[in-house]
Amino acid sequence: MNRDLEEFDGDGDGDGGGGWTGQGRVRARETLQGLWLTCDGLTTQAKYYKPLFYEFFRKEWRGARPSWGDYAVEIVMHHVGEPPVLDLDNLAKALLDSIKGYAFHDDSQVARLLVERREGPRERVTIRVTRHTPAPR
Repeated sequence: MNRDLEEFDGDGDGDGGGGWTGQGRVRARETLQGLWLTCDGLTTQAKYYKPLFYEFFRKEWRGARPSWGDYAVEIVMHHVGEPPVLDLDNLAKALLDSIKGYAFHDDSQVARLLVERREGPRERVTIRVTRHTPAPR
């Protein structure tokens, strides 16, 4: 993911506005490029994310429903200062389980997965889900 969510808003002005759903810790927006999700705050307890996303999708999300096919998922853990002691593979599994049934039917549909951590202005997790288009051979 080359751009943070604040920089990507689909209308090119970089104001972060336009089309975000959610007023709590979890927010999402759907664009032609895919589904963008953000969850403010970090925890070393990966199981913390599932109920947050579940409540968001149940109460606030009115976007597209999951479909079949291959997906690419990009996850960025933004941290302030030293990164928390959290294995990125555990974070990825917890987040994929959290959005399964909403962004796609099953996490076996994820054909490409990129997970990274980087220092940022505030602690949060960002996720981008797009249709996977394999590179030509």
